[in-house]
Amino acid sequence: MNRSSLLAIAVLLFIVHAASGGDFPPVEQLPINPQLPDPLVMMDGSRVTSKRQWNEERRPELKALFQHYMYGYLPAPTVVKATLTASNENLFNGKASWKSFTLSYGPKGTPPLELLLILPRPQKGLPPVFVGINFCGNHTVVSDPGVPMTKSWYRSRCPGCEDETATEAGRGGQVDQWNAEMIINRGYSLATFYYGDVDPDKNGKDFTDGVHPHFFNDGQTKPGKHDWGAIASWAYGVHRVIDFLEAGQSVDTKHLALVGHSRLGKTALLAGALDERIKVVIPHQAGCGGTAPNSFNVGESVERHLSGIQRTG
Repeated sequence: MNRSSLLAIAVLLFIVHAASGGDFPPVEQLPINPQLPDPLVMMDGSRVTSKRQWNEERRPELKALFQHYMYGYLPAPTVVKATLTASNENLFNGKASWKSFTLSYGPKGTPPLELLLILPRPQKGLPPVFVGINFCGNHTVVSDPGVPMTKSWYRSRCPGCEDETATEAGRGGQVDQWNAEMIINRGYSLATFYYGDVDPDKNGKDFTDGVHPHFFNDGQTKPGKHDWGAIASWAYGVHRVIDFLEAGQSVDTKHLALVGHSRLGKTALLAGALDERIKVVIPHQAGCGGTAPNSFNVGESVERHLSGIQRTG
């Protein structure tokens, strides 16, 4: 991670520390605004009038607001360790290669995530990279039989699911959704991982089966009021994947786009808002709390989110 990224994280952590100390009012004391809020107006009512003020004051404030009131505070970055577990140099009739990595991060015992990296070949310089979080496992993104099958809890609506377990019947089951060969044909690369590796999406109130308990403070047994939720944990996974890619994985991380659908579209938006290394965010049908404004209940309503049907964490 470069010096500017570390400085940005340090500033954000300072803002987060100040906010968690009670600088933000309780929800019931927030003013009611029936219109869309003006992003250039600070919490104290002052208006942003310069680029410096936006970068140094308003943007950090917005990052803290997103976490304090909606997603929970993300932990500080952790060291990422990677192990190459499988690879193939002959994907798409030789137009691409893929590598599968096991990424370990966080305190001891934190579940690892499996990252699939698809690269054009022969490579002519560093290709720009699409980073995407998938709903159904890396083995569904391409049909290659060598891509490791996910061993995590498996989503019931995914192809080839049997008793919340992935099977060979689902291999290549989302090829059309990911269009990896089209990405390669355009000269880009693709890095993708399964969201269930970070936090299984099976119970909106269960934070014992993913990364969350491994980040508890000493003596803590359950999440605090402003601790991170599911979407925040998936965004944290995105950030650690980018750390890994920055370490020299033959892609151009200066030209990095993040994609996600539905809840993972919300995740992409949050990850992009909190990490300036992400240059483009492409959220697809991110819904209420994502690309749709909460104020007008477009698509899913705020009430639906709070009912637990939609797991935002």
